[in-house]
Amino acid sequence: MALSYKSRRRLALLILVLGLPGYIVVAVTVMNWLERPSIWVELAVYVGLGVLWALPLKAVFKGIGQADPDAPPQDHED
Repeated sequence: MALSYKSRRRLALLILVLGLPGYIVVAVTVMNWLERPSIWVELAVYVGLGVLWALPLKAVFKGIGQADPDAPPQDHED
């Protein structure tokens, strides 16, 4: 079942406000458990993790910045 536009907006907001900071904390914690690798390896891991979180959530964020496609058209009277 596809999510409605309103549901996707709410879910995207929830992901950005709660999920992304949590993901960042987990990524930094895991990197701190490991011995410190070279700066280039560490940078590559952080860049990879920075892209990785968005891939499964692409469908949720797609079209969120656009107008609601389900909303009835509004007449603008000047």
